[in-house]
Amino acid sequence: MPDWTRPGHALRPRRRRLRVSLAASAAVLGGLWLAAWLDPLPPRFSGTAVAADGDSLRLGTDRIRLVGIDAPELTQLCWDGQGDEWPCGRAAHRALADRVATGPVTCQPEGTDRYGRTLARCTVAGEDLGAAIVAAGLALARDDYRNEETTARTAGIGLWQGRFVDPRRWREDGPTADPGAGGLESLWTWFRQLTGARTLR
Repeated sequence: MPDWTRPGHALRPRRRRLRVSLAASAAVLGGLWLAAWLDPLPPRFSGTAVAADGDSLRLGTDRIRLVGIDAPELTQLCWDGQGDEWPCGRAAHRALADRVATGPVTCQPEGTDRYGRTLARCTVAGEDLGAAIVAAGLALARDDYRNEETTARTAGIGLWQGRFVDPRRWREDGPTADPGAGGLESLWTWFRQLTGARTLR
């Protein structure tokens, strides 16, 4: 009959549990390694980049489209608060060009689009380029960067200083005239004028 008072008997169940835990951990790590080996993330790449427009650039021979944003087309026009045209597409291009000119661009690919461009998130000195362009009010947030878009909209900067046509619609329908104030905007303008008229009295 075993002597359970001996130290060796007390340690055996603990050692067995430890071996089982180590084996389970090794199996999980092995599974993760195998999954990463079979489906690896695309490698990051970096270098000197040139802006093609407000949401795409060239890095060497690679054409890259920034994911999560949609900037005005290069020739697209927008309208400020007074209804005057301004070249919002050129402004978005200039904003991206200024940022990529400050140093090497590092991109993490996430796929390709229908035009064969690499979809990627890119940074310069740790700054997310997509976030920066949306925060400047010069691109719409599609799936990401909603906080940056809200900040720009609240500040009334870039596209949000007046009216603009959604870049997607501009691409599909071509250039368009000032879409004019929407119903809510017209109502708000009327209310401000009414309030101002009363104040002047």
